[in-house]
Amino acid sequence: MPVKKKRVIVLENKCECSQKTKIRSEKEYKALINRLNRIEGQIRGIRGMVEKNAYCTDIIIQVAAANAALNAFNRELLANHIKTCVAEDIKAGRNETVDDLLATLQKLMK
Repeated sequence: MPVKKKRVIVLENKCECSQKTKIRSEKEYKALINRLNRIEGQIRGIRGMVEKNAYCTDIIIQVAAANAALNAFNRELLANHIKTCVAEDIKAGRNETVDDLLATLQKLMK
């Protein structure tokens, strides 16, 4: 029985994402990792505040900032996804990608 291989086609920061993987450009990868590193630092800072018995509202404000940073990360990732994966799949006639996008948006809006 032949083994099916995953196919990922990369063309100028565009990809075929129908296999649920994506190869990102170096620029996109670094931008996302940098954001995540900053968010990770924020979370460690919040933990430190709890460990040092910081005042509740000070912690709440930092949690709100971390949530905003995660939302910004999500927006950037979603925009990249729409511009590359979704657009390419639609051009290729894979309209089920739109259903996947709608399901993702519904989860984000809960």
